[in-house]
Amino acid sequence: MKVLIDKQRCQGHALCAYNSPDLFHLNDQGYNDMDSFEVPAGQEEAARRGAAACPEGVLTIVED
Repeated sequence: MKVLIDKQRCQGHALCAYNSPDLFHLNDQGYNDMDSFEVPAGQEEAARRGAAACPEGVLTIVED
């Protein structure tokens, strides 16, 4: 599983990090500026939860 992140659309709601703090990290201004990444084994549900929480649809889950 991979998470694609359109960081230029992030509005700083921080709901991804609130719902999945071990997986999503914000910069000092509260924005997700992470690069797209492979989800570590066992963290799939956390990735889905964080992506679903984003009101801007910045996070896209790509299932393998």
